[in-house]
Amino acid sequence: MSFWSTLPRPIMGLSPMDGVTDATFRRVIAQHGRPDVTFTEFTHVHDVCRGPEFLLNTLIYSECERPVVAQLYGKDPDLFYQAAHAACELGFDGIDINMGCPSKSVASSGSGAGLIRTPDVAHAIMQATARAIQDWANGQTLEQVGFKPARIAAIQAMNAGRQGAAPVQRRVLPLSVKTRLGYDSVIVDDWVNHLIQEKPAAITLHGRTLRQMYRGEADWSAIARAVQLVKGTGILLLGNGDVQSLQEVVSRVRSTQVDGALVGRAVLGAPWFFHAKEQARVLAQANAAGGGIEVPPVELDARFELMLDDARQFQPSCGPGLFHRMTKHLGRYCKAIPHAAALRGQMFRVSSAEDVEAMIARYRAHQIVDGPDTGAVPVDGLSNEATALVSRCS
Repeated sequence: MSFWSTLPRPIMGLSPMDGVTDATFRRVIAQHGRPDVTFTEFTHVHDVCRGPEFLLNTLIYSECERPVVAQLYGKDPDLFYQAAHAACELGFDGIDINMGCPSKSVASSGSGAGLIRTPDVAHAIMQATARAIQDWANGQTLEQVGFKPARIAAIQAMNAGRQGAAPVQRRVLPLSVKTRLGYDSVIVDDWVNHLIQEKPAAITLHGRTLRQMYRGEADWSAIARAVQLVKGTGILLLGNGDVQSLQEVVSRVRSTQVDGALVGRAVLGAPWFFHAKEQARVLAQANAAGGGIEVPPVELDARFELMLDDARQFQPSCGPGLFHRMTKHLGRYCKAIPHAAALRGQMFRVSSAEDVEAMIARYRAHQIVDGPDTGAVPVDGLSNEATALVSRCS
């Protein structure tokens, strides 16, 4: 039985975001407000099969994230066949094919949302991935599909290093797709009907075309049309785009009848986003309209503790000299903190969890206060640029 069929409705999951939803970020989310389903960052099938072995790090995950789905992208069905074996061997709960990334470098190469223009290739990729999942479940090994010993050893080491992991059991994993409404224009009816032919367990539909990127509003009326297309097929239809709160998840479920929603940008700097999901679920299933979700404010000290916890978990996994990748997360934690711009400016210059701790301590010790007539008083140690930002934000 697919894990998708066991999830409560409506499903509230964490959307994959390249360069954002890394293993540490997802683990922190799971610890403070666990979503119903989690996806890795997208990983190119070439990197899984033939790239430098450190690129497999995008497929690292923690047991607390389950169910967790590996998202793959590319345009070569043969590489999808091989990469799917690796995802199965790593013990994921499902495999998702990215057919929605609007990045110019990705889509122009024929991958991501570029597959919307080549439905024949999309069909071939889905068929190759489904066949790989079945062949792996039937006992086919990584060696038999061409993986070299060093890469097999790296995959085995990833499994061994996952704390609390049970031995991987061979089984048929569910296949899903994340995509968009179209390439240049909305072609949701034709495109979704193509996907339905391959019988994925779930389709996640972002409410914009590739041309729109992330501009304008997500078209949930088009997502609602897709819901009607999948009725009676057994395929789940999830919506994605511009969902800023659990209250909005409830509203979208009621208005479109989607099976759930994946939330992306609203979770940034807010790992507690899914904490009230059960309350949202009850509200979404209620017959009567109205009602609200009570989300208590996150106190400043708690926000700082989460920020520091995230930094401490990220540091050992990022490797020497790569802590700068954490700064994008630190900056987002500064949302709603008094004089956020100044603090954010400092966070972009830290190089370790210890620096983060020191920065928080300095902020607490010299917290900016508003004088009766003079406005903000700068924090000791802030740069002139940051002080100017404080003045504008006060």
